[in-house]
Amino acid sequence: MQGIFIGHARPKSKKQIKETYLTQPELISLEATSYFGNEYGGPLLGAPKNEPIYFVGPNPHSDRRFYGSITWNPKTGSWKIA
Repeated sequence: MQGIFIGHARPKSKKQIKETYLTQPELISLEATSYFGNEYGGPLLGAPKNEPIYFVGPNPHSDRRFYGSITWNPKTGSWKIA
């Protein structure tokens, strides 16, 4: 499970992430939390498109109120946040 940021702040809800993606996708970034180094960390727009991304928020270390996934949709050429 990865962490997620909107700008430099943690999102309050999955709805806030979805709304931000529609208007300012460049603000969304992912936090790699794995000790094994097998997760992407950086801007969502630069994330690898071959695997789904699973996130937890608002804080993956101390506050897990919502969970979600982000997958690339090649038909629309955009990310789908569920």
